[in-house]
Amino acid sequence: MKCKINRNAAKMLKEMLTKEEAEGKMIRVYISHMHGDHAHYGISLDTPTEHDEIVKTDKGVDILLDAREEFLDGIWIQYFFVDNEGFVITNPSKGHNHHH
Repeated sequence: MKCKINRNAAKMLKEMLTKEEAEGKMIRVYISHMHGDHAHYGISLDTPTEHDEIVKTDKGVDILLDAREEFLDGIWIQYFFVDNEGFVITNPSKGHNHHH
């Protein structure tokens, strides 16, 4: 599976991983809602399960993805500080995109 991440998202995800509740956990991106040909994504702290793939990013953050979910393959995690501050997760390889 593939996952891209921008520098701002890596910084924010690394901050999430330093919190006490993150001990022993990893960043998971999951599908929070699916309809038709596109998905909405969420981010949580979690531990790997048998169906997960740990995807190493070029920004030093490993992401847990459920290998059974085709809409997770190829996601792009971004974080923006302007307009509506927050994460934006899209999947350019799947056409229509929605975000977190």
